[in-house]
Amino acid sequence: MLQLKGRVALVTGASKGIGAAIAKELALDGAAVVVNYATDRTGADAVVKQIADSDGRAVAIQGDVSKSEDVRRLFAELADAFGSLDVLVNNAGVYKPMPIVELTEEEFYREFNTNVLGPLLMIRESLDYFGPNGGSIINVGSGASRMCPPGYSIYAASKSALDAVTGVLAKELAPRSIRVNSVNPGATLSEGTKSAGLYGAGSEFERQLVAMTPLGRVGTPEDIAKVIAFLASDNSGWLTGEVILASGGLR
Repeated sequence: MLQLKGRVALVTGASKGIGAAIAKELALDGAAVVVNYATDRTGADAVVKQIADSDGRAVAIQGDVSKSEDVRRLFAELADAFGSLDVLVNNAGVYKPMPIVELTEEEFYREFNTNVLGPLLMIRESLDYFGPNGGSIINVGSGASRMCPPGYSIYAASKSALDAVTGVLAKELAPRSIRVNSVNPGATLSEGTKSAGLYGAGSEFERQLVAMTPLGRVGTPEDIAKVIAFLASDNSGWLTGEVILASGGLR
């Protein structure tokens, strides 16, 4: 059943990994999808093609979510392509493992600008594009905000801030029938985590996490995308302000 037929979704950071899986899952559920990317046009175009090959509708639109000018243009181009907005998924995020003795101001601002300011700018601008029936905003956080792994002080802090944003805006936007929830992935195998050397190739870090995960494996982008699709649909119509830890039981 196409739960999102006739609706329009925008997914930030959707050229690869979890974002790409989310875009494809929402399209399979019937949504027309804006595949946002910052620099990877090739990846975004590939996602759009995969959606089109499955008889879906999608368009790739460039934009750095941490820049207000890019955000305004992104939504203007969304309106040109599909009209109004029903679902916003704030997935774009950056991180760099770093012990506190190596902390730099540049890395702090890089992560907070994308992981916290970016969703705030996107949500602020989206309010001019949601229709009278409201819609769903889904922030993609991280299990790091709860598990606080060593070496991730900046990242965990930025994702904890995003959890707080979710709670505040769920209350603030409820009168407009806009629901705001977060999905916080646990250990998830994606291009980003593989390239960082966290998972894959039999890494010791992955073996430790699998041993701690009750469901006995790391997650996949598709695991996360299915939770996002639920929150985008009317099936989750009584949920707002929730932070869902999608981690296979890892705490």
